[in-house]
Amino acid sequence: MEREVAYAAVVKILTPHVKNQQALDSVSDATNILDDLKVNSARLVDVVLAFEDEFDIEIPDEDVDSVNTVGDCVDLVLARAS
Repeated sequence: MEREVAYAAVVKILTPHVKNQQALDSVSDATNILDDLKVNSARLVDVVLAFEDEFDIEIPDEDVDSVNTVGDCVDLVLARAS
């Protein structure tokens, strides 16, 4: 899977949970999901489940703990999908 495709899908999945629209408008690999996008930490479970469904992958809890940025999400999805 190409990085651009994974990136677009990650942003699409995150979008309904974002509380800071301005940060979403200028999203990048370095955008922090909790701090910049203001995604509620409780919503991260929904986001992870959506990633698993969208990409047909399984994401262990310990991997979720290391994800902080949009780029981290994309890297994780690509690593699990290959």
